Amino acid sequence: MGWLKAACAAAAILIGGLGVAGAAGAAPALWVVKDADSEIYLFGTLHALDPATRWRTPLYDQVYSRAQAVWFEADIDRADAQTVLSIVDRYGVDRQRRLSQKLPAADLAALSRQVDVARIDHLRPWAAALMLSMQPMMGRGASVEAGADLTMTRAARGQAKRIRTFESLEDQARLFAELPEDAELEYLCDVIRERSAPTRVGFRRSEVSLEKAWVDGDLARLGDGLVGELRGENPAFYEALLKRRNLAWAHTLAEAMAGRGVELVNVGALHMVGSDGLPALLQARGFTVERIQ
Repeated sequence: MGWLKAACAAAAILIGGLGVAGAAGAAPALWVVKDADSEIYLFGTLHALDPATRWRTPLYDQVYSRAQAVWFEADIDRADAQTVLSIVDRYGVDRQRRLSQKLPAADLAALSRQVDVARIDHLRPWAAALMLSMQPMMGRGASVEAGADLTMTRAARGQAKRIRTFESLEDQARLFAELPEDAELEYLCDVIRERSAPTRVGFRRSEVSLEKAWVDGDLARLGDGLVGELRGENPAFYEALLKRRNLAWAHTLAEAMAGRGVELVNVGALHMVGSDGLPALLQARGFTVERIQ
């Protein structure tokens, strides 16, 4: 599948958490958005999971069975290896300046203790950060193959459900590639420092605790603090990764609400957070929004 495809799919868990405090039981969060003749369900996913994790609930399966269309961030199950390599080459490689020329000396020294820098020196900071972020997670047994997004993409395709996507893999790579260089570097340096001190409390939480909180539906424990730190520490990254995309997706879903029927949206859980999250944005547009799980 290629590392960029996996990394792009995993972007939401690489730097973030979940949403606002809510109701309803120990299960991953699920909202319903309603008007007179339409229902859109919003499910915040984790893109990479331990294959042993049991996250599907009877309510989720009931919603899925009723849905005439199932939404995902991107079509992550069909890109061939050559397409992925082309995306890496176009957006993730810097042919003018090496990664080692961009990093502060202390962070370059820390990175050198973690990986063979020569093997990634051609990458742009954002691409290196995504790749490095995936390694500890995969080392603990999590995989994109077992993640909620790819699991449900394959299920929907196998049952000939209508699949809709907000973006392409190229769109997702482009949003990182268009970051200001200082935001890219800040992202990479944050990943390097997290790998050097993985037990730090705060924004840099382990994937294990993130997965547990997600499965438990414990949004208050991981929500606003993580998102607030991202917004405060790297506002350009927050704006690109979350706010602008959420606004575009909310507009698309509001247009879908003009029709009728039932649709299910599966996107990274970070996209459900706070005043810039999809539930809040759709509520602000006048729809009835309720967390049901």
